[in-house]
Amino acid sequence: MDVIRQSIEDSIAVKTRLLENTELIATINSVADVLIDALQNGHRVLWCGNGGSAADAQHLAAELSGRFYFDRPPLNSEALHCNTSYLTAVANDYGYDLIYSRMIDGACVKGDVLVGISTSGNSANIYNAFVKAREIGVITVAFTGETGGKMKELSDYLINIPSTDTPRIQEAHILVGHAICQMVEAVMFKHD
Repeated sequence: MDVIRQSIEDSIAVKTRLLENTELIATINSVADVLIDALQNGHRVLWCGNGGSAADAQHLAAELSGRFYFDRPPLNSEALHCNTSYLTAVANDYGYDLIYSRMIDGACVKGDVLVGISTSGNSANIYNAFVKAREIGVITVAFTGETGGKMKELSDYLINIPSTDTPRIQEAHILVGHAICQMVEAVMFKHD
């Protein structure tokens, strides 16, 4: 019982710090605006991560491409790791650090948005994807922990959750991602 209560208390504490950080809230709002603009102009919103962050990336892409609060047309959003044949071929032939950058190079155009999720901000494959995205003119959004890691320098928008505890960071990533999806859906489909 103590572990459960402590986990809940720790999660609330991180979310309270997030709520009180007006600069970070403004960045989250800006990210929603960027996604809306990209989608309204025929661009894609792509997501990537590793492990639990890959699951979060897939989850949030599905909120946009499927539906969130209400029935509406799908939005052009997907997680980059869902094609396992591609993923294993590139990891085998070129190395795991290039799985996302090669896909960005082959599939993205200027004006698309890449959301990279990494609690440390140091995932080499996401960092390399951000390097390639910058070369092409793809907008980069990083969901990280407190420091932002190496991804901070390549992020057009940094959502660095005020924590160094991986599970608490991941919980906040889903919260922030859901808020962004809710705003995108409401604005694009004129829904309260």
